[in-house]
Amino acid sequence: MKEVLDDSLGNSNVLSHRSLNQRTIREVVYGIGIGVHSGEKVRITLRPALVNSGIQFIRTDIKGSVAIPAKAENVADTTLATSIAHGSISVATVEHLMSALWGLGIDNLLVELSAEEVPIMDGSAAPFIDMIESAGVVEQLQARKFIRITRKIEVNQEGAVASLAPYNGFKAGYTFVANHEIYDQYPKYVEVDFANTSYIEQVSGARSFGLEKELAYAHSIHKCLGSSLDNAVGLSEEGVLNEEGLRYNDEFVKHKILDAIGDLYLLGKPILGAFSGYKSGHALNNKLARAVLRCDDAWEIVTLKADISSGTGMPILHGQVKSSQA
Repeated sequence: MKEVLDDSLGNSNVLSHRSLNQRTIREVVYGIGIGVHSGEKVRITLRPALVNSGIQFIRTDIKGSVAIPAKAENVADTTLATSIAHGSISVATVEHLMSALWGLGIDNLLVELSAEEVPIMDGSAAPFIDMIESAGVVEQLQARKFIRITRKIEVNQEGAVASLAPYNGFKAGYTFVANHEIYDQYPKYVEVDFANTSYIEQVSGARSFGLEKELAYAHSIHKCLGSSLDNAVGLSEEGVLNEEGLRYNDEFVKHKILDAIGDLYLLGKPILGAFSGYKSGHALNNKLARAVLRCDDAWEIVTLKADISSGTGMPILHGQVKSSQA
């Protein structure tokens, strides 16, 4: 692994370039919801954080609780969600919030929770996008760093495969494998290049989903205790149970991409590369992230510069900053 400055996304006129800087939020914002697995009410508070501090979670319901860095190596459980932990203190279901933070390019943030689980909201990343945009996003005076994949890294498990390969930007492709006539009615493959596709418009609204008949088993292992049609797409043998239907025709497979983005953002920096998933879930996504950490000859840390004179050269189409630098 090495660290380099990459001007390849711009041109030779240095004066027309500026570094892509780190971001945090402008002011504190909070929301209230329930944990989809615990069923418990929880208050979530998002606070601005200093440069290079990363994303950190803290449990305000536990006296003396320390902040848990949102890092792949801190993942402690991947059963139907991604949970991170420090010692005996854990934070569950971080993936949708992490995905939203990636979508808006948030590098530094303190997340306070009044219970163990991040609230599920509507089952997608969109409510977190709304929270962050209501607070405002601010650029910080230090360049953002990316993990650029330089050779393919692949992991597999029980027929599922996940990989990252070199790519000048970030794109994600996913193949959803489910042998059920309801799922067969909808697209099972999608590839999204985020240099020209808006995460906010095309992916963030994709909700969690599941078959009605699977709910009893989930309850038996103390999962999905807070699940409802308000925070997931429910499916019966006849079709979609939600009155409003699907938000996207390919909502199921797009939610898998949303999850993968959140799981991979636990690497602490955005990836420049191509993600491919086949039947993969939280466990394999984390296995891939850990493989990246081990294979330090397969990537490098880069600081990019954008060509602001033409507005081109952005490797990932993030939401716009609406406030001045801090």
